[in-house]
Amino acid sequence: MPNKKKYNVNGDSGIKAQIQFADQKQEFNKRPTKIGRRSLSRSISQSSTDSYSSAASYTDSSDDETSPRDKQQKNSKGSSDFCVKNIKQAEFGRREIEIAEQEMPALMALRKRAQGEKPLAGAKIVGCTHITAQTAVLMETLGALGAQCRWAACNIYSTLNEVAAALAESGFPVFAWKGESEDDFWWCIDRCVNVEGWQPNMILDDGGDLTHWIYKKYPNMFKKIKGIVEESVTGVHRLYQLSKAGKLCVPAMNVNDSVTKQKFDNLYCCRESILDGLKRTTDMMFGGKQVVVCGYGEVGKGCCAALKAMGSIVYVTEIDPICALQACMDGFRLVKLNEVIRQVDIVITCTGNKNVVTREHLDRMKNSCIVCNMGHSNTEIDVASLRTPELTWERVRSQVDHVIWPDGKRIVLLAEGRLLNLSCSTVPTFVLSITATTQALALIELYNAPEGRYKQDVYLLPKKMDEYVASLHLPTFDAHLTELTDEQAKYLGLNKNGPFKPNYYRY
Repeated sequence: MPNKKKYNVNGDSGIKAQIQFADQKQEFNKRPTKIGRRSLSRSISQSSTDSYSSAASYTDSSDDETSPRDKQQKNSKGSSDFCVKNIKQAEFGRREIEIAEQEMPALMALRKRAQGEKPLAGAKIVGCTHITAQTAVLMETLGALGAQCRWAACNIYSTLNEVAAALAESGFPVFAWKGESEDDFWWCIDRCVNVEGWQPNMILDDGGDLTHWIYKKYPNMFKKIKGIVEESVTGVHRLYQLSKAGKLCVPAMNVNDSVTKQKFDNLYCCRESILDGLKRTTDMMFGGKQVVVCGYGEVGKGCCAALKAMGSIVYVTEIDPICALQACMDGFRLVKLNEVIRQVDIVITCTGNKNVVTREHLDRMKNSCIVCNMGHSNTEIDVASLRTPELTWERVRSQVDHVIWPDGKRIVLLAEGRLLNLSCSTVPTFVLSITATTQALALIELYNAPEGRYKQDVYLLPKKMDEYVASLHLPTFDAHLTELTDEQAKYLGLNKNGPFKPNYYRY
């Protein structure tokens, strides 16, 4: 480096009945927190604070060190029910949102097709996601569908300050800014939830921190909450833990395991964004580089495919024999991390686990090895073990640190072990359109479901809903679906309008 159980919901989701179609990173760990400010909680959940992710804001050039919590800001309508870095950045954020809208056809279609009825009328949604131009399009779509929303960020670095400002200017109560401290993180979530005269009846979460906070601080709120929609591996894992323990109070929709989320967001999105994140931070050439990718799930598959296509020599580590066999059949050498740790140029984690890369591994890495994470949580790389007196941290550029050993060896740590693509680059808007549409339809389904349809458990999205989301995106490619004849449909035992695959089908 020259520079420094699962339920499959049967039948139609009822979505069409609800939507009327009118037509078709200074010093390491320097995070200023106002002295004397009471910390909301450090001990509430270690796993919660481990789930921060990250990202870069291109127009955030402000050198103002004043905490947004200490500023008095109002939007043009006189409202101060928000907390962002700088409300004056709203115009720039609005332009970014307008660009994102061009690549999010399904959400824009939902807005047009819900002209008559508002399927989320009366819904009060509290959300905790990455706050980017793409999620802004989702939030404004939910508003157009009749919902009231309050929003916080699911991480401390991924917020685009100008987008948060644009949302605040439009009247959305948003509490988020890039570079929040841990105390700020929980404070923002609390400001979304603890509001006089307003109580949420739906939760949209990414990582489970919002759900966790409500369970710990305001459990009585679940009496009025109709459901939870969760999109991350980490958050879904927490929901299944709650369900297994009999502590899940409301129905929850597992968006992460929907086909349209896993196959498109996890696979195709990461196939493009892994290269973007690495190139922007390190300016490296991939050809001939030796890379080890820990985990061969959908994210790992996307990363491996992209790196292989660029001429990298790719190794894979896996615990699951099925995923391991897939890696072998795709032409990758399956290894244990210890076998290649001394020779590889890049280490990428994407397992959803913890301590995948330990201090022992870090000590054995070659000079200038790049270490990064593509999983939601910053638990995969044991970054805490690097915060010791004998190691020197040197900030190279935003989200890039050299960690230097006493003998002069250094590794390049990206985003302090947090999510690389949203820390150091961006992700493809079109793919996020697919995920965001799935989230919107899951909210509509849970909110409008008759009492008794969903019990206090975790559910998979109906197959029909996945197919509907996919169909909304096909016109972008001028794609033309073949239609079954009556005879063909009868032969296959299918409805001509779908669903076309059984729930157990693996795409």
